[in-house]
Amino acid sequence: MANTDKIVLGTVQFGVNYGINNSTGQVPHEEVCKILSIAKKGGIKTLDTSSGYGASEAVLGKSLKETGTSFNIVSKYPRCDKDVRTTFEMTIANLDVDSLYGYLVHHFDFYQERPKLFDDMIALKNEGKIQKVGFSLYTVDQLQFLLDHDVKFDILQFPYNIFDRQFEPYMHILVDRGVEIHTRSAFLQGLFFKDTNTLPLILIHLKPYLDSLHQYCEDNNLTVEELAFGYVLANDNVSGALIGVDNHHQLESNIRVAETTLSIKDIEYIKSVEVKEKDLLNPVNWN
Repeated sequence: MANTDKIVLGTVQFGVNYGINNSTGQVPHEEVCKILSIAKKGGIKTLDTSSGYGASEAVLGKSLKETGTSFNIVSKYPRCDKDVRTTFEMTIANLDVDSLYGYLVHHFDFYQERPKLFDDMIALKNEGKIQKVGFSLYTVDQLQFLLDHDVKFDILQFPYNIFDRQFEPYMHILVDRGVEIHTRSAFLQGLFFKDTNTLPLILIHLKPYLDSLHQYCEDNNLTVEELAFGYVLANDNVSGALIGVDNHHQLESNIRVAETTLSIKDIEYIKSVEVKEKDLLNPVNWN
């Protein structure tokens, strides 16, 4: 169970259709309950959600009550017309909880337009309604903006995977500052598993990297899931590795994979992967 408690279960699929490999649509309520029960039994302690994820928070609140399970919950304040406090109160009402473990700014450009919103989040923290406040980021430029402006935060979430290692040089700095690091996109929204012969045209330049990844795993008797998730979990600076699942079988597989130990050769291979088309590593650019 050593690495299982580092898993953060993402819940966006509970509220909307999500992911390049998702062919099943939004996860049915009964399946959500199974997922939560297995997560609790498997040692997972943290859930990730947002009021920007459709019905995710409401589905989660209902399912937590039905299954009698409880977790640390991290939610996010998205770009919206409502102020932070109003949105937060709706979040905890939907989740049927009194407080949150973490509350993040969901859209960084919205924060840059209205920096005072983070003061409102800090106020909620000071009232004891949130343990940790922070940001969901996409690029190191966003992180550098926070560092340059000496913004104090407790928790950060950002993409980190075999192909996208842009935040790696900053991890020690953040941990030394007492920041809790949560990573997402371990499987690049499922792209790592996709048949490269069926890639959409916009992603065709990633085909050589994906083919190489699949070949390495085949040659070394590893699954793509073991290599990709094992790499993220092996990073001691990462407190939480966020994954989303469409069904409970995927979660059971993720929990098993969490105990994979990668070899030095595996790590060296990953370090040798250098994707030149950096813009394609951000799913925002896939549309």
